[in-house]
Parts: sequence; structure tokens; C-alpha cells
Amino acid sequence: MSIHDELLVGIAEMVETEQSNQMPLTVVVPGAVITGRLAPEAVWKARVAEVLRDSERLKPFAELFGTTGAEARRDGGRTRPTHLHLHVARILQGSYGLPDTGGMYRVAIDAVSSWTLGELSYSDG
Repeated sequence: MSIHDELLVGIAEMVETEQSNQMPLTVVVPGAVITGRLAPEAVWKARVAEVLRDSERLKPFAELFGTTGAEARRDGGRTRPTHLHLHVARILQGSYGLPDTGGMYRVAIDAVSSWTLGELSYSDG
């Protein structure tokens, strides 16, 4: 059984409860540092579905992101988030943030080895 960072889970719960997408967060996961803003799962899924619907090749996948059930587990009678949903997010690679415009990343909370509040900046040159 994994040991969960209760503070990080609490932040994710608050983002879900408040339906806010303004919490800046940077996480370290195997192979990447990702910086962006936490979004409620439903908001994140809706945005991904919208992007997929706009693509002729990927349109059939949009339906998968239209599901309303939150990805969560039960702990002590309450539902807890299992994933972080980051938007306008970038993978930090050296002095660059990829992609330039920001992307949509879903990260398992169990995969996060460290984190900090705030978005890390990067340099374009």
C-alpha cells in the first residue's frame, strides 16, 4: 500500500470541492518535472474532450472524456482524489517548457515524489 501525501491529497480535494482552477503547482514524477495549474477533474476532462472533438482523427476519443464520475478512492468513508489534473502545464526540460502553449497532464498522486506550490518559470533562451 502506498503512503499518500495527505497535504497534497487535501489540496486536490479542495480544488475539486471549490471547482477552482487557479492553484499553481509543480510536481516531480519519474522522468519529469511538470508545472501548471490544478483543475477539477470534470473541468479538465471537458477541456480535453473539446480538443479531441475538434480533431477529425481523434474525435471518437472525446466520448471517453465525457464521463462524469471522478477518479477517486474511498478512505474512511470519504472519496479522495487519486490523480492531479494540470492544465496550462509544461514539462520542464532544461531551460525550456514543453509545449510552449501549455498542455493537459494527468498525474497519479502516488507517482509524485515531491511538489511545491507555484509554477516554476523557465527561460526561452
